[in-house]
Amino acid sequence: MQTKPFRIGTRGSPLALAQAHETRRRLMDAHGLPEEMFEIVVLSTTGDRITDRSLAEIGGKGLFTLELEQQLTSGGLDLAVHSSKDMPTALPDGLHIAAYLPREDMRDAFIGRSAAKLLDLPQGAVVGSASLRRQALIRRLRPDLQVITYRGAVETRLRKLAEGQVDATLLAVAGLKRLGKETVVTEFLDLESFPPAPAQGAICIESRIDDQRINDLLAAINHRPTFDAVSCERALLAALDGSCRTPIAGYAVSDGETLRLAATILTPDGQVSHSLQGEGLVAKAFDLGWSTGQTLREKAGPGFFEGWT
Repeated sequence: MQTKPFRIGTRGSPLALAQAHETRRRLMDAHGLPEEMFEIVVLSTTGDRITDRSLAEIGGKGLFTLELEQQLTSGGLDLAVHSSKDMPTALPDGLHIAAYLPREDMRDAFIGRSAAKLLDLPQGAVVGSASLRRQALIRRLRPDLQVITYRGAVETRLRKLAEGQVDATLLAVAGLKRLGKETVVTEFLDLESFPPAPAQGAICIESRIDDQRINDLLAAINHRPTFDAVSCERALLAALDGSCRTPIAGYAVSDGETLRLAATILTPDGQVSHSLQGEGLVAKAFDLGWSTGQTLREKAGPGFFEGWT
């Protein structure tokens, strides 16, 4: 019988806290437990503290999970809640992703100050984005635009936009919805012309592999279609050695027992890209992602990846 609260680890941004609260709410509903049985523990991560440089410069997206994973490993936390696209493909020994919540909208949102749509921006306009994928896709569609690195929490980026530091920015629709800020979107970018990051829009929950009590707790809230789709997308990333230095887009959608994956890799300037679609059984989601990534890598050729690291 659990006598002390389950400790849920999270970053401290408003979006991270919203995700942790959603996880707690789902656990309470699934198990009929009161709120006081779940303690939300806020940790500051290296990725949160360093905001004046790109993630590629400071060590990659693992800097958003390091401190949380250290506390998980030591037993200081029972579970940790993450934005799935922040998760490295290789996790520390002894940890795994035990559950995914139902995926939100996976699209990107364009938020324009001088134009409502990306293609309508005036020539030479400045667009801020921290994502190499978004930067490459913007340059592919509008090579005339100035694209600058632009980091910070959602509220920080929107404030900088309002102050006129940039003419436009892009954010995940899912995050804006979770924060109740969907009304700031001036254009929803379609999946075909502006494919999302693998795992975008999905909340994942990490735990210790050998902690069966916590894994059983989380199994009750795991959304299997999201688990399968994102597992496929993460396998794609792993096959392509995906990191914050690589512009990679990809998304999987399940249809009954079938899983369909669309994947794209780009050069940072957006001028060269390769795309591939794969299809397989939901039961073999990892295999589909891995094989699609390997085929895409072969299609692009070894020279395509030079200069990424």
